[in-house]
Amino acid sequence: MRAQLLAFICVLSIAVFGFTNSTDMPNLDNSTLRGKSFNNITLELSLKPFKKNDKAYIQQVATELFTQWSSLLRHTDTVSVMLWTSDGSEILDYTGKMSQPLEWAKYMGNPNTEHEVGSGPADLSLHQRALLYMENPPAFTYGDLKFIIQTLKEAGKQVTGKPIRIGATFDPGPEFAKSEFKYKKHPEILGGNAMGHKTMVSCYSTLNADNQAYAGFPKGIPASTPFGTFLGRQSQHFLTDLGYDYIWLSNGFGFGVEGWSSTGAIFNGKAFAPEKLANTRELIAGFWNLFRKECPAFQIQTRGTNLSTGADLARDGVDLKQIYGGKYNMLPPPNSPWAALDGDFGLEMVGYMSRMAELPDERYLFRYYTHDPWWVNSPWLDRYGQEPHDIYLPMAVARINAKGEVKLPTHLNFLTADNTYGEMPAEVPDEVTPHILKARYDAPTAPGPLVWVYPFDEYHSWAYKQPDRLPEIYYGDWLIRQAINNGFPLNTIVSTNSFQKVITSKPAYFNESILVSIVPEANSSLEKSLIDFVQNGGKLLVYGPADHAGTAFLNLLNLQNTSALEGDFQLKSSINVDKLAKAYPDKITHRALFSGGGLTTQVKDKSANTNVLATMTQGTNSRDVVWVREKPDWKGGKVAYVRGTNSSKFTGGKLLTPDDPEQLFTGPLLMRYVLKEFGVDYRIDKRNPSVKNPVLTISRGSNGFFFSGYCPNTTLTHRFKMPQGTPILTGYETELENGYSVYHMPKAWHRESRFFIDQQDGIVSCQEMTSGVQHMKRCVRLTGLKNATVRIYPDEDVTEQRLHVYANTGYPWGKKPQVPFKSGDKKYGNHYVVENATGDLVVFW
Repeated sequence: MRAQLLAFICVLSIAVFGFTNSTDMPNLDNSTLRGKSFNNITLELSLKPFKKNDKAYIQQVATELFTQWSSLLRHTDTVSVMLWTSDGSEILDYTGKMSQPLEWAKYMGNPNTEHEVGSGPADLSLHQRALLYMENPPAFTYGDLKFIIQTLKEAGKQVTGKPIRIGATFDPGPEFAKSEFKYKKHPEILGGNAMGHKTMVSCYSTLNADNQAYAGFPKGIPASTPFGTFLGRQSQHFLTDLGYDYIWLSNGFGFGVEGWSSTGAIFNGKAFAPEKLANTRELIAGFWNLFRKECPAFQIQTRGTNLSTGADLARDGVDLKQIYGGKYNMLPPPNSPWAALDGDFGLEMVGYMSRMAELPDERYLFRYYTHDPWWVNSPWLDRYGQEPHDIYLPMAVARINAKGEVKLPTHLNFLTADNTYGEMPAEVPDEVTPHILKARYDAPTAPGPLVWVYPFDEYHSWAYKQPDRLPEIYYGDWLIRQAINNGFPLNTIVSTNSFQKVITSKPAYFNESILVSIVPEANSSLEKSLIDFVQNGGKLLVYGPADHAGTAFLNLLNLQNTSALEGDFQLKSSINVDKLAKAYPDKITHRALFSGGGLTTQVKDKSANTNVLATMTQGTNSRDVVWVREKPDWKGGKVAYVRGTNSSKFTGGKLLTPDDPEQLFTGPLLMRYVLKEFGVDYRIDKRNPSVKNPVLTISRGSNGFFFSGYCPNTTLTHRFKMPQGTPILTGYETELENGYSVYHMPKAWHRESRFFIDQQDGIVSCQEMTSGVQHMKRCVRLTGLKNATVRIYPDEDVTEQRLHVYANTGYPWGKKPQVPFKSGDKKYGNHYVVENATGDLVVFW
C-alpha cells in the first residue's frame, strides 16, 4: 500500500508540476548562501577514474562525480570540470586526428626520469621513478577524450541542472605524463629548475625546427618559433576540436621561469640584477601577446607561483600589473596549494592577498587541495588530517575594491576529485563541503581589525624607475609572511589606489580597523591620505625602511635616518607579550639584502609624544626599531612604526629559511606585539621558542567577529583582549585571567564572537540556546559574569527594538523584565552595552 501511495504521488507530481528528475525540482531556498553563492565551482579531475574505455562505464563515473558534490554545486551558477588529462603535452603533440593515440597521466610519480616507468631498484622514490596506477590501464585516443568531455557535460547538466564547462590544462613540468616533446624532441624550451636542472618549460623560450606535422603547423615547426606562438595555435585547434571551454596554465607558467623558488631571473640569492628587468618584462609580455594572437577567445585560468606579487617582481621579473592590464580574458592566480605540503600558511596568505589587491576584473578564485592524483597523498585525509584550517584561514580573506565593497572569491576549485588510484571516495566531499559552506556563510562583510594597504602600483613603479629599491620590494612580502606565521591576524587587503578612493568617498570606512602600510613615497597622494587618516583619528601601523620617506611623513613618525647598520644586534624590547618557560633569545640578525637595506631609523625627538618600544644595539651604536606616537590634536589617532627584520636567509633551497628561534629572535614577531598599543592583544603561552606559533585571522561578518586559527602545536595557550573588551567565543568556556580570555584550541578552529566583556577573572561560558520565541533567530546565554560590562554585537540588520536581553532567568524569558541596555560608543562599531551584569545573561534577536 505504501509503495502504491508513493508511486501515485510521483505520478501526480509529474502530471501537475512536470518534475521528471531531481534537477527539475524548484529551488525553494531563495536565500542560498545568503547572497554569497559562487559564480563557478570547478571539480578538477584526472582520467584515472575512467578505468575502462567503455561508454556506459564512462557515463557512470561522470554521474557519480557530480552526484558526490551536488550539495555544494547547488550554490553556484556554473559548474566546471578541469581535466588533468596529461601534462599538457597532449596539446603540444596534437595532430588534428581523433584517431591519434593519447599519452595520458596513467602514472603515479614522475615518468620523465632516467628510469623507465616501473623499472629500477625497489627503493626508488616516486620522484625518481613512476609506476602505473593500475594494472593494464586503458588506452585512449583523442576521440575517446572528446567523448569523455561530451559525457561530462551531459551528465553534469542532468545531475545539477547547471551549465557545464570543461577546461584543459598545461603544465610546464615533468610530473604527470611522459613527454617526448619536452624532454626528447625540444629540450631547448626548458629553463626553470623547480624539479631539477632545466626541467620546466620557459614561457618565453623558442623552438628549434621540427619537420613533424602538428594541428597548427601541418608543415612542421619553423626554426625560432616562439613557444607562445606554438602553444597558442595548438591550443586553439585542440580546445576547439575536442569541445573544451577554457585552458588552465599550471605551476607558474606564464609568470616567469621559477614558479616555486625564492630566486629567479633577477635575484640569485646573493644580489639583484635590475638591468635584466626590462628585458624579462618584455619576454613575459611577449608570451601572453603571442599566445593570445593565436588563441584569442578561450578563457585563460592560471595557477601562478608559490610566492607573492612583490617577491615575484623582484626575484623573477614578473610584472603582474602588466599581465593584469593586458586584457587577456584571464582569471588571476589563486592561493598556492603548497601550504598543505610545508605548513607555510603565511606564504599562502601573502601570495593570495597580494595578487588580489588589484585584479583584471572583480573575479578571483579560491582553490582547495582535496586529493593529489599523482603523488599518493590526499591532503584532506592525510596532510590536513581532516582538519579544515586551510579552508577557514584563506576563506576569511577578503579584498576591498575602489568602491569600498567587500569582494569574496567568485570561483572555487577543488584539486582534485579523484586520488592517485583513480578512486573518488565519497567521504571527502561529504566532510569538506560543510566546512566550505560554513566558511562562506561566515565570510567577511566588512574590513577586518587589520587591513593591509598593499603597494601594488608602487612596487611596479619602483622596480623600473627606482631599481635600487628591489631589495625593499622583495623584503616587504617576506616580512608579512613571517608575521602571519607568528600570529599576526591579517585577513583584509586593499590596494593603495583603492584605499585612497574609498577614504575620499567614505571617510569613516576604516574607523574600526588598523591600517598596515609601507612608508609611502615622498610627496605622494598616498602619503597625504595616510597622514590625514591618522590626524583624523585613524590607527596606522607602518612597516619597512624609511629611506625614501618625505618630510611630512618623517614628521608624522618623528623619525630620522642615520647611517645603516647590519649584522648581529642585541634586541631590547618592552612589548614582549608571549609567555615562555624558556624565553626568546635577545640576539637578532639583520641582513640588509633580505630586509630592505640596513638599519637607519631613530626617533628624532624622544620627548614629542613618542614611546620607544624596541631598540637594536650593536656595540656603541643603537637603532630604534619599534615605537608608537599619538598627539592630542589627532582626535584619538595613533601611528606605530616597525622597521622590521626579516629573520630569514637564502640557504639554497626553494624558500627563504627562517632563523633558528632558539638562537635568534624572530623579528616579525614585533608586528603582532605592537598591536597591543592599539588594543588588539593576542598572546601565546608555550614551552620554548622552537614550538611553532599559531596562525590567526579575525574577520568581520554580519557585524560579528570570526576567529579562525591553525595550531601547529596544540599545547599552546591563547590569550585574547580587544579594544572593546575580552572576546567570548560562542560554544566555549574560558577562565579569564587579568582581563584576558584564555583558550586551549585544537589543530584547526573557527569560532564566532558576538560578546566582549570587561571582567578580570572567573569562568565565563557562552552557549547557543533555543529561544522558544516566535521570529527570534538567535538566542545565546552568557554565564559566570561578575559585575561585567558586556558589549553585544548582533547581526548587522538588528535594531534596538529587535534585541532582547534578560538576566538570571529561564524559559519562558518574559518572567522577568528585560535588562536595560544602550547603544555603545561608535568607535567600537555597531553594538549595545549592558553594564554591571552579574550571573547569567540571555540575549536573543
